[in-house]
Amino acid sequence: MKKFIPYEKLSKRKRRETDRLRRADWGELCPVTRRPENPNAYNRKRDRRKSEEDGVGSFLLRSNMV
Repeated sequence: MKKFIPYEKLSKRKRRETDRLRRADWGELCPVTRRPENPNAYNRKRDRRKSEEDGVGSFLLRSNMV
């Protein structure tokens, strides 16, 4: 039977082993890729789409008025 030793009194190597055993495994799930997109971050694609849509609409209106 193993003698109980408090965590604080364990050697550094034994603490690492117990920590490694206690840690959970994410398996196939990657938590980094599941994060929502930051709404405050600059996104080139989003800005380009807005400018293209605005430019095409105003161009068609101007050419029909002439």
